Amino acid sequence: MELRPLGRSGVSVPVIGMGTWRTFDVPDRLAEDRRRVVDAALEAGATVMDSSPMYGRAERVLGWALEGRRDAAFVATKVWTYDDAEAERQIDTALGFFGGWVDLYQVHNLVAWARRLAQLERRRAAGQVRLVGITHYAASAFGELAAVMRSGRVDAVQVPYNPGQREVERQVLPLADELGIGVLVMRPFGEGDLLRRPPREQDLAPLREYGVRTWAQALLKWILSDRRCTVAIPATRWPERMRENAAAGEPPWLDADARAYVARLAVG
Repeated sequence: MELRPLGRSGVSVPVIGMGTWRTFDVPDRLAEDRRRVVDAALEAGATVMDSSPMYGRAERVLGWALEGRRDAAFVATKVWTYDDAEAERQIDTALGFFGGWVDLYQVHNLVAWARRLAQLERRRAAGQVRLVGITHYAASAFGELAAVMRSGRVDAVQVPYNPGQREVERQVLPLADELGIGVLVMRPFGEGDLLRRPPREQDLAPLREYGVRTWAQALLKWILSDRRCTVAIPATRWPERMRENAAAGEPPWLDADARAYVARLAVG
């Protein structure tokens, strides 16, 4: 799988990772099933794994699935609260799940971002956090997101991007490229909406030369063919789907005409 630099951080990561929203918030009796998804991700080289305390039990389940092999994963998680003491508790809890360190710690949805960045910077100085980032899902917040990006305090941003959600093209992606900030892409399938209306098999035929065999792969290739995007993190509960997603992380990448074609298939 292709590796890309995470901005100017000096760290390179695979272009396909794995999200845990909805999929890893499961009871203990289903945790073994999620371990098999992590198995498939690691075997395929999709080692970036993203979570959040907002995702219920997902951090705990992911941490359990990584026991004995924490070094094999690049863990990204988040802090999400307006309360300073609760933020410290969230960070301590996640560090406990993930072997005492987090590779990328993000301020979820910019909540109390100035105070949270200060906390994360202290944790980074203590060796518990490697990189610091911010996230938001709403285009209405991208102006504030850009202001934080310009502060010089973040290594990465996490935003939604897919053929139906292209707002980041106006400001966030150009700014990330200018400043050397990594970009994690959430919601590559539009929260599943884009997968519910797949094109016909014959419509995918022109994409075969790019290594595309499925509609999900076409959507992931569409994102990653914009080289300002560092890594896409689709969520799944199925090992076979994880392998399918990971296969989209190999070049060749779509040219401008092929990207336009995929966009037309996606949104008409």
